Amino acid sequence: MLNIFQYGFVIRGLEAGIIVAIIAPLIGIFLVLRRYSLIADTLAHVSLAGIALGLLFGWNPIISALGVTVASSLGIERLRTTKRIYGESALALFLSGSLALATVLLSLGKGFNANLFNYLFGSIVTVTQNDVYTVAVLAVIVVMLLVAFYKELVYISFDEESAKVAGIPVRLINTVLVVLAALTISLAIPIVGVLLIAALIVIPVVTALQFRQSFAKTIFYSECISLFSVISGIFVSFYLNLSTGGTIVLIMLAIFIVVMVIKKK
Repeated sequence: MLNIFQYGFVIRGLEAGIIVAIIAPLIGIFLVLRRYSLIADTLAHVSLAGIALGLLFGWNPIISALGVTVASSLGIERLRTTKRIYGESALALFLSGSLALATVLLSLGKGFNANLFNYLFGSIVTVTQNDVYTVAVLAVIVVMLLVAFYKELVYISFDEESAKVAGIPVRLINTVLVVLAALTISLAIPIVGVLLIAALIVIPVVTALQFRQSFAKTIFYSECISLFSVISGIFVSFYLNLSTGGTIVLIMLAIFIVVMVIKKK
């Protein structure tokens, strides 16, 4: 059997994957508890437009995706808070608009190609050392912001109205949350791809919530599920020559199904 650790791209994939696996559930638990799960899927599709921009103009696709995704997250939150349209309508506007923009940009840049396919579904083969550094820097920023606003995020996740009465700047904290989601989505692109990022953020948290434990234990369980899925997914995809992102998500879904069956019994 081939020694997986003799390949540099696998090492880089594992490094980036472990970082992403740690960060995703930390953001996911707040999105799930706030009923914001769909924003992860919307921002993931928005990032496709950023990737298309990067591929078209020769920029780093992760950086261009980051800029577009963060800007869109602020736009979504702005539309939602003005209450001129419903929250899910704002998500639909950005999702459809970003896909339309990505389609136009890709048609200008010779359309669908191998590089785009890797960004859509994730591939450890294409993870460069610069990608690892970029993911690590973004992860540090996410962790620092989470630590800075942790108490406020927890408070608002369980009772937003009481948080407003207590004087917590709810609008600011909600903006921080969507920006953190945008950062997390951008750093997850090389590993699981645009179309599967939302699963990495949501599924481990939803699975951990089935145990009905404390907030801290739920985070711990979701971290364990995320790390196991990403690491085992990279190994399985390498030896069986499968899509990395798809393999990771299927393992997560398998764990979810097993937990649901066990809890039902």
